[in-house]
Amino acid sequence: MDQARTTISKIFNGEPHSYTRFNLTQNMEGDNSQVEMKLSSDMDEEVGGNGVGEHLNHNSSRKPYMAQKLGRTPKNLCFMAASTLLIFIIGYLIGYLVHRKKDVAPNCAASVLPFEKPAEHETGAAPLMDWDDVKKLFAQKLSPPKFEPVLSEFSTADHRAGSSGDESLGNKVLNRFKEYGMNSWTDEHFVKVQDPPASGYNKFVFKNGSEERLDGFLSYSGNGAVKGAVLYAHYGEESDFRMLRDKNINMSGRVMLVRAGRISFAEKVANAAKMSASAVLIYPDSADYTSDETTQFFGHVHLGSGDPYTPGFPSFNHTQFPPVQSSGLPKILAQTITARMATNILRQLGGQNVPEGWGVVTKLGDETDVITVEVNNVLTEKKIINVFGVIKGFVDSDRYVVIGAQRDAWGSGFAASTVGTSVLVELARSISDMVKNNGFKPRRSIVFASWSAGEYGSVGATEWLEGYLSSLSMKAFSYINLDGVVSGRNGFKVAASPLMYNLIEGALKEVNYTNQASLYSQFAKGNWEQNLLEPMKLDNAAYPFLAFSGIPSVSFRFTSGNPEYPYFGTMLDTREKLNAATSNQVPQLAETATRFAGHMVLRLVHDHLLRMDLMKYDKIIRNRVAQINREVLKIKKMHPQLLPKALTVKWLIMAHGSYSRASQSLARDIKNSDLEDIEMCRIINDRIMSVERNFLSPYMSPKESPFRHILLGSGPHTLKGLSNHLEALRADNPEADADLFRHQFALATWTIQGCANTIAGDIWSLDNEI
Repeated sequence: MDQARTTISKIFNGEPHSYTRFNLTQNMEGDNSQVEMKLSSDMDEEVGGNGVGEHLNHNSSRKPYMAQKLGRTPKNLCFMAASTLLIFIIGYLIGYLVHRKKDVAPNCAASVLPFEKPAEHETGAAPLMDWDDVKKLFAQKLSPPKFEPVLSEFSTADHRAGSSGDESLGNKVLNRFKEYGMNSWTDEHFVKVQDPPASGYNKFVFKNGSEERLDGFLSYSGNGAVKGAVLYAHYGEESDFRMLRDKNINMSGRVMLVRAGRISFAEKVANAAKMSASAVLIYPDSADYTSDETTQFFGHVHLGSGDPYTPGFPSFNHTQFPPVQSSGLPKILAQTITARMATNILRQLGGQNVPEGWGVVTKLGDETDVITVEVNNVLTEKKIINVFGVIKGFVDSDRYVVIGAQRDAWGSGFAASTVGTSVLVELARSISDMVKNNGFKPRRSIVFASWSAGEYGSVGATEWLEGYLSSLSMKAFSYINLDGVVSGRNGFKVAASPLMYNLIEGALKEVNYTNQASLYSQFAKGNWEQNLLEPMKLDNAAYPFLAFSGIPSVSFRFTSGNPEYPYFGTMLDTREKLNAATSNQVPQLAETATRFAGHMVLRLVHDHLLRMDLMKYDKIIRNRVAQINREVLKIKKMHPQLLPKALTVKWLIMAHGSYSRASQSLARDIKNSDLEDIEMCRIINDRIMSVERNFLSPYMSPKESPFRHILLGSGPHTLKGLSNHLEALRADNPEADADLFRHQFALATWTIQGCANTIAGDIWSLDNEI
């Protein structure tokens, strides 16, 4: 064997050698580089000539190895033949073992989920069940009568976040997941929330009237007592306060009285705080709410989501973090009052007439309409528990869709949480049964989540997102929200990431509302985006998934039309009230909602490639860029001193062009892809998944601006925020800052460009055009 080794060495180098050393050198006499491989002998002697190096170096003066003198005796030739055969056999065996190991190796990429190794994996790219068969099988698993016992099991009068009732419901969900044979686990967080006064009341006194004690409350309000004049501000939107400012009304220190609706409680309070108001009172107007005039309302006023005392990071253990607060916590007082209390105040107001279109209220209030407001909420720490179950995929098990529902409520919360939890459990039962008993093999995993502390601002869900942000943003490709899916029967609404529009449209057309009509034909009226689509608002539980984590998300609901279901956030959200709003069709509507959500889930885990349309964002970016361009041109024409001459929208337009070309290129790659190539499908899906998260501005702090999405988020860094900033500059608003605008403008431009670069794929796919 030693002689064979010596002979082989002689063939390539002339002498036996113990190791190989590579030396990468630059050919200084020409444009080409060469790789020179030098072999070192046991005695560290330098020898000349080698096959690879000589082949690459066309300028070499050395003789090729074939010209070197070799001993070619019959004995040496025999050793050469034997050695060659031995090398061939060893190489064949190694190749066979490596290939066999690759075929049977499971997909074990790192995951935040406690997945166990599955019993078997699909080794081919094609799913084992046709899509039409999947739809039929799923439909067979569901029926309205199956929902009655589930709705009854998860209906309870007391399950406020962190309570024993909340924990008991969580255990029921966990037991159901285990019963279905799913991998299941829990996630604990210790969060700070505000609750009503443990003793005493929140209260107010208007003029010289009697003291009004309040049972409802708004968590995260400022505490204390303030005295100021009442000022009616309609819905408390930014446009409402601009109208008041245009009337030259001094809003500093005023107590704002606003109607509930249109925007969240938190946004109303934030808008009032910008006007230097001292407090905000929120009431349900009879034009928007049909509830009793003595109904008390509950909610929160944190302009954000999650625990506001651990902004941007998870509440696993407060002692590990320095004291910090979210920038979305208000410093002014906020409180809900009943419709009867508000009517009593409104009829006594003086001052100027209200702007046209502000309803039946006649006067705005003047300096003599004095009110004293006192809020004494208590900050407490609670342990909340999120519950999870997973159905693991058979191809890309470390990629998953998350489907979730909040479990807690202020009171009974039948529409707010019970129906959604029941839909979640029935989805888990149906799909797990398809996998266990009917041969369905999802390509990707499905995570079922039951959240706690949803009423305090999606606290449980957001803390989970914060705890696993780096993993979830890479692996979770969609979130489907089940909160409030049934609140009526006369309408249907959807809020979603534009990436999911095609998926939603397909589900609308394929899921029946009745035996004769699909959801699309029943509600869309030929154009679902125009008639069914609504913006995803700050208080939507899917919003942090989309705007904070960059995960494409969807939320949907059956509605009562106008007015909406009036009992969310009250103690009157019961089975009886929801029955009245749905004509006793709760089980039927819950079953339809389950089929709609299930259709989207199954489609996402069945198809080779994720059903998402990148070109939807192209239109949105184009419209925003055009709006910014118009505003810049107006300012340069009317107020040229406000913006420097060098400022141009050219680079933002070019960034949009880059995104457009990159998305078109990816669309072509999708069209031309080989669906049987598992690795290619995974690479393309990862490029699709990168779109949403790359719209999160990397230049904004999650603590200061948690909703970093430049198209669907909130704040001055968004394209909408840039347009608003330009309008403020043109209106000579003292808060407008031209230098700050230029800073945000540059960052938004590069965020879009960066997204385009990521979609384009590998770094060598980029050039000046992209």
